[in-house]
Amino acid sequence: MSVPAVPEPIERPRSLADLTTVGGRLGSAVYDLLKERLLEGTYSPGQKLRMEELRQEFGVSKQPVMEALRRLSAERLVEIVPQVGCTVMTYSADDVADFYAMFGGFEGAIAAAAAERRSDAQLDELRRVHDRIGALRNDPDPAARSHGYRVYNREFHGVVHRMAHSRIMSEMSQRMWDLSDFLINTTGAPQPLASALVERHDDHQRILDALRDHDTETARTEMQNHIAETVGIIKAESKH
Repeated sequence: MSVPAVPEPIERPRSLADLTTVGGRLGSAVYDLLKERLLEGTYSPGQKLRMEELRQEFGVSKQPVMEALRRLSAERLVEIVPQVGCTVMTYSADDVADFYAMFGGFEGAIAAAAAERRSDAQLDELRRVHDRIGALRNDPDPAARSHGYRVYNREFHGVVHRMAHSRIMSEMSQRMWDLSDFLINTTGAPQPLASALVERHDDHQRILDALRDHDTETARTEMQNHIAETVGIIKAESKH
């Protein structure tokens, strides 16, 4: 089986020049670029994000940078301390464990709703994404496996969210998925989740089977376990 090309990160402008194509505001473009870097693990926990350096890098005034940092602070990806500056958020091991326990329960509720409400067309769409994740297992490059899994995994769970037909669930989950990506990619592991691709793919298969069978309780349990197990994986990977 041929391995599909690893996709680009979640669709956000890659530079401020992209504004001419996406038609976004300057502050939003700076926000998108900084957020993508945070979710990809470009910055380390506790690292200072210096206003003047960012302003010069992007070639903008202070206002759009401050606007972006305030939005990222509201999402708990950075912390702004008056008279001190802005740093990348640092979360303790207990914070991470608590988050994934909560996140797992929430995603389990979404999966249960999806099992009840999904369409056959959506199930076919989920199978196609599942197959793309499976194909990544054959890629010898751990960086490609790690990045590809991050993108396809978001796509897989995005389909599950659409199956639930719940705007409120989907919108609330989006922020948690962003925080999850941030936590995974700032653990210190060089290629997060690359070593666990087989196990994660197997988890997805069990979730897919439960959705196929309209089995709400199994879908809930399998999804909750799948999310909660992330803590153990990133702990193990960060030790190597």
